[in-house]
Order: sequence, then C-alpha cells, then structure tokens
Amino acid sequence: LSHLSTTVKRELAGVLIFESHAKGGTVLFNQGEEGTSWYIILKGSVNVVIYGKGVVCTLHEGDDFGKLALVNDAPRAASIVLREDNCHFLRVDKEDFNRILRDVEANTVRLKEHDQDVLVLEKVPAGNRASNQGNSQPQQKYTVMSGTPEKILEHFLETIRLEPALNEATESVLNDFVMMHCVFMPNTQLCPALMAHYHAQPSQGTEQEKMDYALNNKRRVIRLVLQWAAMYGDVLQEDDVAMAFLEEFYVSVSDDARMIAALKEQLPELEKTVKQISEDAKAPQKKHKVLLQQFNTGDERAQKRQPIRGSDEVLFKVYCMDHTYTTIRVPVAASVKEVLSAVADKLGSGEGLIIVKMSSGGEKVVLKPNDVSVFTTLTINGRLFACPREQFDSLTPLPEQEGPTVGTVGTFELMSSKDLAYQMTIYDWELFNCVHELELIYHTFGRHHFKKTTANLDLFLRRFNEIQFWVVTEICLCSQPSKRVQLLKKFIKIAAHCKEYKNLNSFFAIVMGLSNVAVSRLALTWEKLPSKFKKFYAEFESLMDPSRNHRAYRLTVAKLDPPLIPFMPLLIKDMTFTHEGNKTFIDSLVNFEKMGPGWWTSTMPTPAREKQEGKERPASSL
Repeated sequence: LSHLSTTVKRELAGVLIFESHAKGGTVLFNQGEEGTSWYIILKGSVNVVIYGKGVVCTLHEGDDFGKLALVNDAPRAASIVLREDNCHFLRVDKEDFNRILRDVEANTVRLKEHDQDVLVLEKVPAGNRASNQGNSQPQQKYTVMSGTPEKILEHFLETIRLEPALNEATESVLNDFVMMHCVFMPNTQLCPALMAHYHAQPSQGTEQEKMDYALNNKRRVIRLVLQWAAMYGDVLQEDDVAMAFLEEFYVSVSDDARMIAALKEQLPELEKTVKQISEDAKAPQKKHKVLLQQFNTGDERAQKRQPIRGSDEVLFKVYCMDHTYTTIRVPVAASVKEVLSAVADKLGSGEGLIIVKMSSGGEKVVLKPNDVSVFTTLTINGRLFACPREQFDSLTPLPEQEGPTVGTVGTFELMSSKDLAYQMTIYDWELFNCVHELELIYHTFGRHHFKKTTANLDLFLRRFNEIQFWVVTEICLCSQPSKRVQLLKKFIKIAAHCKEYKNLNSFFAIVMGLSNVAVSRLALTWEKLPSKFKKFYAEFESLMDPSRNHRAYRLTVAKLDPPLIPFMPLLIKDMTFTHEGNKTFIDSLVNFEKMGPGWWTSTMPTPAREKQEGKERPASSL
C-alpha cells in the first residue's frame, strides 16, 4: 500500500477494528472466498495455505494479509490458518476501505501532461478566516501531494499571496518547499528555474493584463527568493551557483525597478539580503579555517564559535597497523576516497589500502569510498586506520584509546553544581547554534547524496555521548564508596540544573549515564544515596520512559517555552522514522506529502534556537 497517500493511511487508521481468536488452527478465511477485510497481525502468527501446495509461508507480528482482495476486488488467493493460540489482529473492512479511497479521490485534483500526472493536489479545509465584512466563512485550500519538481515550484509561485496581512500564512506554506527543495530540486536546478519564472511573459490577454501578470509574477519570485535566502542564510556562501544567482537576480530586479515602480518596495530588502550574505562571506571569521583533530581553533574561547564549513580543512592523524601515524590535511567534507589519496601521497603507495574506523572497544568498520565527513563521525576515542585489506583482522586499538585511568573527583567536588550546569549549557548552546537545519536533512536522507558536511551536527551528537560517558567514567574510576555517593548526588544536581536551564540534551545525557549498567549495578552505592536524591532521580528516569512514543518527554517539552536545547537523539529518530516510512518518489513524482505541510519544519528545532540574551539563571531547589 505504499502508493496510498498519507491522508488515506490516516483515515484507514481511524477505522481499524480489533479482532482476536483464542485457538490455533482456526481458519480466518478460505481460498476462493470473497475478500471482505484486510488484516494486520498484532500478536501471534498465521500460516498461508494454498490448495495443492500446503503451507507456502508463515506471517508474524507486523505482517499484513488480505489487501489484494480489497485493492483488486478479487477472490481470496489463499487460506489463512492461525498457527498458535491467542492471536490478535487489526482489521479494516472492505466497505470502509472503498469509502475512504472514494472520498479522498473526490477531493483530489490531477494535472496531466501527455497523459502523465505532473501535479497532484488535495482539497483540505483551511479553517475559518474573517472576511472584509467581518463574517467568518469556511475556506478550502489545495495542498501538494506529489508532482514533478518544476510543477511543484510553479504551483507555489502561483499561490503566493502578496498582501501584507497574509505574509505569515504565506511563509508557513512556503517553508516546507524552501527547506526541503534540496532533496528533489538542488540549487543547480532551482536557480535557473527561478530566473526563468522571473523573466516569463504571458502570451495571451490584453496588454494591461499581460503587464499585471508579469508584475505580480516578478513580485512572487522576489518573495520566494527572499524566503529562500533568509532560511538558508550563511549556507549559500558555500554554493557558487547560489551566490552567482543572487548577484544576477539582484541586478535584474534593480534594472526592472527603474521602470516598474511597484518593484521598488521589495528592492531594499533584496539589496540588504544580498549585500549581507556577500559581505559575511568575506568577513575574517568566515574565511577558510584549518582545524585540529579535536575540531577546536586556537582562539575559540576568544571569539564566538563559528560553524564548521565544508570548505574548512582538518589536520588529522591516520594510523597504521604498527600504531605509527601520518598526518593529513583534507577538507572537512572529504570523502573516504579523498582521504585514501592523501594517505597514499604521504605513504608513497596506496595500492589496496582501506580506511577503517576503530572504536575504543576494538570494533572495526571498513568505510565506503563515498562516505563523507568521516572525521566528525568517529566515536569517542575512535581513530582512523589505513591498512591493506589483508591486515584488517590484525588491527588493534591504540593504548590511548582505553581512556583515563584516574578520575578527577578531587577537583570535581570543589566545583559548584549550578556553575557547572551553567557553563555546560553555554557551551552546548554554542554547539547547537552552529547546527543548520539542512544538516539534519543531509543526515536523514544520507549525506553522501548531497556531498555536504554535517560536521556541526556530528559534534553536537558526539557531545551527548561525551557527557554520558563522562558520568560513567568518573563514577567507575572512584574507588571510595563514600566519594561515589557524593558523585551520584553531584551528577543528579547537575542534571536538575540542566533541566532548569532547558538544556534537555545534557540533562538526558547525564541521566542515561547514571542508568548505564556499569553505574546502576553499584547497589551498595545507590543504597547509601539519600531518599531525596533517589526521588529526584526516579522523576528524571520517568522522563526517559520510551512508552507511547516517548510521551513523557514530549509532554514535558510542550510545556516549555523556547529557547531550549532539545534531546537531539530522539529528534534524529523522529526524522529517520518519517523518512524511512515514506518513499521520497512515487511513480517518478516527488512525494511532497512526506515533506509537508509542516512536518519537517515543525520537527526540526528552529523555534528552540531563539536568542537567549539576558537570560537569568533559574532558581534551584537543590
């Protein structure tokens, strides 16, 4: 049923009926009977039996059967027999199935060219909007379900409303397309298309109608370009095609504004946008950087942290089997193929070499030639090795990968829990503010498809693991039971302060560190923890409850006002689930339902990253 729209699937979910059978061997339906229902196995298993062949396969939890009879209106192709007792099913009856398909199709508009669908729209309620007379009238609107990239762009340009009162609604409609276009319409395709639309002239109508159409068309394109530039921001500086387009587009609008007075309203904003992006690209802090292996610049603390760009270079050690190393200098977004080439230049020969990612525990992964940004995706204490394929099994971790052998409890216990949480939050904000929403898209859809870096997102995700294993390491390296109890109290306090500062990423990292089996097994230590702290920790653990799709966490976040730092691993999981559960292309058309309306832009943490200047430290009960 992958061809069914999200709307159909949602409607089907609303008519599901629970059905259970107690005894194994029960026949659910027989081959040749009329198909009246579609089943999904919730619990148990069934055998699929065909006359003359017997049992041809077994279906288990999560599998479905019976849909062909509904879709094709054909008799049952096999018999279904319960394989065990107490089987549970979710059932959709044929009448509901056909009604839903019929209703949805009635609200679907298909634009065809050469007998092929090029744009599919769905009519949905737009809510009530007050008219000029003050009356509240129900409105209908059409949302894009699928289409070719060109037709989707054309549709959005045609439906942009230019009235100031509707700008907010217009922005909301455009956000999905502007943010997600890189998946199906890269800048090399979008920029020429926008320029062509800007210069387009109608072939029919009176001279006045042609002039009005051309003017409004130009204004809509300018509106879209401004939205695109505002959302992509500094990312455009790394794209030569986008920068050249902005310069050319500004010149075209400036020339037209001399003759068309109506365009002068938008010209200052366009000029400001183009000038700001161009000048920012030339600013000293935006120039090409060379980063150390730890991805810290020498003056990092002296000035505001700047995002890592794909053109920045990294100095990195790549190790050999005998633990000697060679230092290479390559772009952050370099592919494994480019890394191999740099290593070969240093070693004098690269024939038969592979690049291996080695964790501190000795797990080895051979990297693919098209993998990119391999330096930022290393695990904590992970290292890169280069070796001939036949030496793969002989690779061993470096002694330094084992981590520290002595804790820092002596220094750690002298520090204020509140100040530690505050400084952690300041640093986490710096990392988080460097992450552009596009990096989440690259990460979800596969960075190798875009050949772009996700270095800032990778470092933020690594930060979660660093904090989590910092907690585990400090507690496990402490040999005195009384000191371990003090450490537990300390980390619970820090977690509480992080939660108050709305730093949910570090909060969950600390709680997950405390729940790590290496820490949770210290029964005698936990027994000595005061009941007050046990209660706090129990409350914190309850927020990690994964049941009902992490409902406890989502309810907590819903009550918080931005700015906040989200629990990034769960956000990544949500985006991955949406991506893998929905095809990007269906019948050669872009499945735009997957990208809107509002799903990706509401999932990505843009609202969380509001300015936090002047924020006071919250009071604490600990």
